[in-house]
Amino acid sequence: MSYTSDVHEREFAPTSQQSTPGRSASPRRSWHTLQRIKGASFTWPFLAGFALFTVVPVVMALGQSLFTTKSSGLGFGGSEVTFSGFDNFARVFTDGVFWESMLRVGVYAAIVVPLTQIVSLALALLVDAVTRRVANRFRLALLVPYMVPGIVATMIWIYLYSPAVGPFQPLFELLGLDVNFFSGEMIWVSIGNLHIWGTIGFNMLILYGSLQSVPRELFDAARVDGASELRVALSIKIPFLRTSLVLTGLLSIIGTLQIFAEPMLFRSVSPETITKDFTPAMVIYNQAFQVGNLNYAAALSIILAAVVGIASAVIYRFTNKVNQ
Repeated sequence: MSYTSDVHEREFAPTSQQSTPGRSASPRRSWHTLQRIKGASFTWPFLAGFALFTVVPVVMALGQSLFTTKSSGLGFGGSEVTFSGFDNFARVFTDGVFWESMLRVGVYAAIVVPLTQIVSLALALLVDAVTRRVANRFRLALLVPYMVPGIVATMIWIYLYSPAVGPFQPLFELLGLDVNFFSGEMIWVSIGNLHIWGTIGFNMLILYGSLQSVPRELFDAARVDGASELRVALSIKIPFLRTSLVLTGLLSIIGTLQIFAEPMLFRSVSPETITKDFTPAMVIYNQAFQVGNLNYAAALSIILAAVVGIASAVIYRFTNKVNQ
C-alpha cells in the first residue's frame, strides 16, 4: 500500500479515540447529573426524617380519624371499632369548645407574633450597627434563651412570676402595685412575655445573617449621600429582610397556634384561670389521654394541622403580594 493511501485511511477511518458530536456531550451531561445527585443526597436525611416523623403520623392520624371505638357495658366487655367515615370531622365543626380555644389562640397570635417580629428586627438592626466583635457577644447572649428547653424556661418564669417567692413581687409592693401574673387579665401577658423571650434570639439570628449578605457598599454610599442610620435602616436594610421576615413570621405563627407546654405548666399553678381546654392542643390532649377518645383526637389534630397550613399559606401569599 502506498504512503498516500495509508495516510488517507488513517485520516478518515473511524478510530476508538474519535467520537460523534452527540457522544462528546454525553460525559459532560453525566458529570452534571452526578453533581446534582450529590447535592440532592444532602437532603435525604431531612426527607427521611420528615417522612417518618411528619408524613407517616399524619397518614396514621387520618386513618384513625375515620373510625370510632365504642366500649360495651362499663368497659369490661372490651371495645368495638367501627368505620364511621367523616363523622368525627362533622363533630369537630360543631365542637364549640375547640373553636373557642382556636379563637383564643388566634387573638393571642395576632398580638404576639407582630411584637416578636418587631423586637427581633430591632435587635438585628442594633447588632448590625455595632462592630463585629461587639455583635458576636450580643448575638450569643440573645441566643441563650432560645437554647433553653421550653419546659425549663416555663418553670423559670413560673418561679419569677410567683407572688410568694418571685423577685418581682417585692418590687411591686414597693411601688404600691397589685400585680398577679396568674390572674385572668394577666395570664396571656405572662405567656406572651415568655414566648417573646424565648423566640427573639432565633429570629434575630436569621435576620442578622440576612443583613450580613447585603453589600456594605450600599450603606457607605447612602451615608456619603447624607442618609442617617435610621434612613439607611428603613430604606435599605429592612427591604432586604422581607424574605427572612416572612420566614420567621411563618415559623412564629405555626409555633403559636400549636402552643401547649406553656399553658399546661401554668395550669398546674393556676387551674382556675387556665382550663383543660384552654388551647387547641390542650383540647386534643384532653380527648386523647383524659377522655380516651383517640379517634376524635386524631380528627381534631387533622383539623388543627389544616388550619395552621391554611393560615400559613394565606399569610405567605399576602406578604408575597406586598413585597411585589
